[in-house]
Amino acid sequence: MIRLIKNGATVLALIVAMTGCGAPILNVKDAPVKTLSGKELALDQVTKAIVLAGMGLKWEMIVASPGHIIATLNLRDHQAVVDIPYSTSTYSIRYKSSVNLTVTPGDEKVPGAPPYLIHGNYNGWIENLDNAIRTQFIAVGQ
Repeated sequence: MIRLIKNGATVLALIVAMTGCGAPILNVKDAPVKTLSGKELALDQVTKAIVLAGMGLKWEMIVASPGHIIATLNLRDHQAVVDIPYSTSTYSIRYKSSVNLTVTPGDEKVPGAPPYLIHGNYNGWIENLDNAIRTQFIAVGQ
């Protein structure tokens, strides 16, 4: 019985160690475009705020079309690419692709589907980008 418990604990420790490398992908969905004054921003002001926020964090920001930015972050041998659809009232930050960041256990990956898990740093980069965007909205809306 003791041997079974020790073996089970070892297996559990290995599982925790392997999954500790990854986390579910963080997406920001329909976050409000808010200013301190409550003033609504024009679409070009929202675009400028998002671009400035990303550039300040070393993201490459490409305005693909009005209301859509593609942002890419390159750090060492890692790359994260996100779609940022937005309007004058909401914005989202959605995982698009990555290089050297995904963790997919077993053979569960479906071709063309997003990864099951992603490197934990990715979510921190998205949180930082989201916070920077919110800060820019406040600065622009004054």
